[in-house]
Amino acid sequence: MATTVKQVKDDINPEIAGFGDTIYLPNRDAKIAELAYYKAESRGFEPGHEMEDWFAAEQEFIV
Repeated sequence: MATTVKQVKDDINPEIAGFGDTIYLPNRDAKIAELAYYKAESRGFEPGHEMEDWFAAEQEFIV
């Protein structure tokens, strides 16, 4: 099952993250890494796409 951006964002503890769309930065990077991992997993961890996965996950997370 693929993890969506909404599911990852929903995992952030609102007491730590703050209010609204404010995200505690260490949590932000961990969640982007998690999204990037799922992107890599979805294509069988084919090497050479690490940065592409990270940037795509970062863009999804920001939106």
